[in-house]
Amino acid sequence: MHDPSLTPYGEEQCRHLARFFPYHKSVELLVASPIRRTIYTTLLGFEPEIKKGLKVIALPEIQETSCLPCDTGSDLDVLRKEMQDKPVDLSLVSEGWNSKRGKWQPDAAAIENRAREARQWLKARPEKEIVLVTHGGFLHYFTEDWSDSGKFQAAYRKLLLDVNTHFLGTGWANTEFRSYRFPEEDGSNASLVETDESRQKRRGTEKPLSRTEQMELEQTTQRSWENSGYQISSKV
Repeated sequence: MHDPSLTPYGEEQCRHLARFFPYHKSVELLVASPIRRTIYTTLLGFEPEIKKGLKVIALPEIQETSCLPCDTGSDLDVLRKEMQDKPVDLSLVSEGWNSKRGKWQPDAAAIENRAREARQWLKARPEKEIVLVTHGGFLHYFTEDWSDSGKFQAAYRKLLLDVNTHFLGTGWANTEFRSYRFPEEDGSNASLVETDESRQKRRGTEKPLSRTEQMELEQTTQRSWENSGYQISSKV
């Protein structure tokens, strides 16, 4: 299905998020992938912020990482018509954002570049408490944390064997939230660091992967995604 919206179960997950997300009062900015399900996740899951006047800024750089129909966004004119009466800002979305070509190509090099652009854009914003609603596969690139990314490979294989399987994504659960900060000393890559509170909540005292381990896991995961047809190879 092309650019599907949320299922009833997905809507309920978003309502649960709205009820139990502990930081509603401090949020200053809402940013979402222009894919329909992430826009509606933000509208439902962060309804308290919407009610106090915040809009959802759609940022095309944080869209999905594959060219599957379900991961390919709607044309801009379609989005404008659907969102015209909703608090959604589409000013950063341009024609061709969903082409899956050039900058938007579903290969590792292109995704890494737009993940970096997204981090740089966020770092330059004046707001300090920002909610970003995007996709599990992209979040591994965005956070540069590849822990648990192997879950995607197992789920995708199961999806191919059973079309009725509900596909949950990568190392990120639906409506899962984590918190990150930009270290002051970081350069143009604008890398993120997960806060101690966030990491301890999901990992306890487990030692984080080293940079070498992260790079090895990243390469392994990208190869498996390419082999399964989820991404295309960056190699010519």
